[in-house]
Amino acid sequence: MAKNLVIVESPAKARTLTKYLGRDYQVKASVGHIMDLPKNKLGVDIKKGFAAEYHVIQGKAKVVEELRKAAKDKENIYLASDPDREGEAIAWHVAEKLDKKGKKVRRLLLNEITKKAVQEAIKHPSDLNRERYEAQIARRVLDRLVGYQISPLLWKKVRRGLSAGRVQSVAVRIITEREREIQAFVSEEYWSIIANLEGQNPPPFEARLAKVGDQRVDNKTFRIANEAEAKEILDRLQGVDWTVAKVEKRDRRRNPAPPFITSRLQQEASRKFGYAPARTMSIAQRLYTGVELGDEGSVGLITYMRTDSPRIAPEMTATAGAYIKDTYGDRYVPERPNVYRSAKTAQEAHEAIRPTSLEYAPERVAPYLSREELNLYTLIWNRFLASQMAPALFEQTSVDITADGCTFRATGQVLRFDGFLRVYMEGKDEKSSEEEDDDEKQLPPLAQGDRLRLLRLMPNQHFTQPPPRFTQAMLIKELEEKGIGRPSTYASIMGTILNKAYVQEDEQRRLRPTQLGMLVTDLLVGSFPDILNVEFTAGMEEVLDQIEEGQEDWRRAVGRFYLPFSADLERAEKEMRDVKGAGEPTDIACEECADGKMTIRWGRNGEFLACSNYPQCKSTRNFTRDEQGQVTPLEKEQVLTDETCEKCGKPLQVRFGRYGKFLGCSGYPECTHIKKAEKMANSLGLTCPECQKGDIQQKRSRRGKVFYSCSRYPQCTFAVWDRPVLEPCPQCHAPFVVEKTTKRAGTTRRCIREGCDYQEVVESVAEAG
Repeated sequence: MAKNLVIVESPAKARTLTKYLGRDYQVKASVGHIMDLPKNKLGVDIKKGFAAEYHVIQGKAKVVEELRKAAKDKENIYLASDPDREGEAIAWHVAEKLDKKGKKVRRLLLNEITKKAVQEAIKHPSDLNRERYEAQIARRVLDRLVGYQISPLLWKKVRRGLSAGRVQSVAVRIITEREREIQAFVSEEYWSIIANLEGQNPPPFEARLAKVGDQRVDNKTFRIANEAEAKEILDRLQGVDWTVAKVEKRDRRRNPAPPFITSRLQQEASRKFGYAPARTMSIAQRLYTGVELGDEGSVGLITYMRTDSPRIAPEMTATAGAYIKDTYGDRYVPERPNVYRSAKTAQEAHEAIRPTSLEYAPERVAPYLSREELNLYTLIWNRFLASQMAPALFEQTSVDITADGCTFRATGQVLRFDGFLRVYMEGKDEKSSEEEDDDEKQLPPLAQGDRLRLLRLMPNQHFTQPPPRFTQAMLIKELEEKGIGRPSTYASIMGTILNKAYVQEDEQRRLRPTQLGMLVTDLLVGSFPDILNVEFTAGMEEVLDQIEEGQEDWRRAVGRFYLPFSADLERAEKEMRDVKGAGEPTDIACEECADGKMTIRWGRNGEFLACSNYPQCKSTRNFTRDEQGQVTPLEKEQVLTDETCEKCGKPLQVRFGRYGKFLGCSGYPECTHIKKAEKMANSLGLTCPECQKGDIQQKRSRRGKVFYSCSRYPQCTFAVWDRPVLEPCPQCHAPFVVEKTTKRAGTTRRCIREGCDYQEVVESVAEAG
């Protein structure tokens, strides 16, 4: 009988550890967190030093009982949940629920799940880390204080179902401010002039106008503003001599990028494969916890994927150097191993994301991986190898050419040694229109004093461009640079702001704030200036790091935050603008009464126009907004039905109000009779996650099988077979999960969002029986 119990958080991780540990160890999974704050109340006792009222999560009682039963006859208990704050909280909560009398309870920190790493961790276990656990408590309490106290205020002032968050609201503010920059941007015309030239030797080449006299053409201090100015310069350059004034050559080294940290992996996976951060983390989780490799069984292929440290263990650096030498040759090994420094907030106990072993090359494991797993693993493999390789060497040439007082510049570079580029080229975000890329432009041999022949002058019209909208990858980069969020939170931030309909992705996967997101941002900035302040939020992240390092008391830190926050909360109750009651005023006149103005109001199905004289005038209109936010009412489309008005006999027509569709008399306003649409008994009360407008309803297929779909079909085609449940996904924070009951497996819940692999047994067959 096994004398040792190892508890991890996922069944996949449990399978891998079971293979490595043998018969003396029983491995069980907690299946994520077993305890959390209650959902139906604040769960923080402010008067008792912000004591967190943790309780066993609904549906986890059986898991806790199984862990207690497994621990009963064991001598040693090892808690091997993830090596970060969330993992530490799981470890403490599990330890709290076990009978520890006469047992040794130790912590295993697994940066990678390999046989060597697991056996080494068993030999050198550590104690539970109180400071790291308290940092998690502080974060959870702060988030609960903000979310559970501001959200009801938004329900009261705007509409029900809204939420605010300590980090999510700042992310929405960043997106909103970028959108307003774009809306306020005034595009300006400018021109560039390119000369196509030929020397004594081929090939012909292009040079760009860089100076007119002593004035540098940089489109800031001096620009060619219009076609007339461009033509004036073109006329000036006709029939003049073109002479090489200066040739500069220099060698340039391009060093490899560091191995991946969490944020950079999410950014690069987004650039190269279009993966959302949540999907990237879900794939990485599988690669970390273990993938079945045929006869070898489950193998953890990468190190822990939530890290902000680019550090590489010395032994892995040496292994990489030997591999590079054998595979690519001596020239590709740097003179000294490449060492990468961490940001000041990085947790140095962690390593970068890298392969656990160079024995598992992508081509070797490809038959066992899904396409997305192979994509991500190859990306991590190549980035790690490249980070340990020699720099690439370029010969860069810059040539200045003069013609009648104007200076043209041609630049180019030639790759002399590929170095790390043999393995990996980092992706790039989109360039602005002013940026030029002269990589790999090859110039002919040129020397000072050479005479050139002009082949053609090419004037080009341009317009300055506003800053680009963020992609999810670009927003993560922005949050990281501003010190907001940590590796474990980036993906959930993205999921939350999209799920709450504060932000939406357009066809190019660019993030745009919705009008609701902009409205809520304005209300929160006005009432809670600290919480919505980027520097303040970044400062709170540093405080959490200090708590983890034992430099700050968590209760004192939360108390310093709560004192001004509670004052802001009290003031907001009285002073925050009541959009639900008054709406947002517009200059649009009501067409159905004499003196009303249309106001923007919020209903269950989104925003609409309603008369300011409500309830005396019940006129409503749908509307659209342009890029600058300008409101345009939509013409009312009369959809007549076969039903007649009980009062005047005219046909009833389909109309839309704040509560959705209803039937009203087509003789309105002379006849005000309405027939309330019967509320569908089969509505689940859930908003469709795809269109954010319809309700999820229970329906039956032609063969009588129950399924669930959007009430706006056929405009929205969202449909699932399993019953949706109003419980947010604990992994990616999707607004609901689906539930299925079978005789074999009992009741299970899973997330249907692409890229999320959350699945949990709610009630097993044995428990149900």
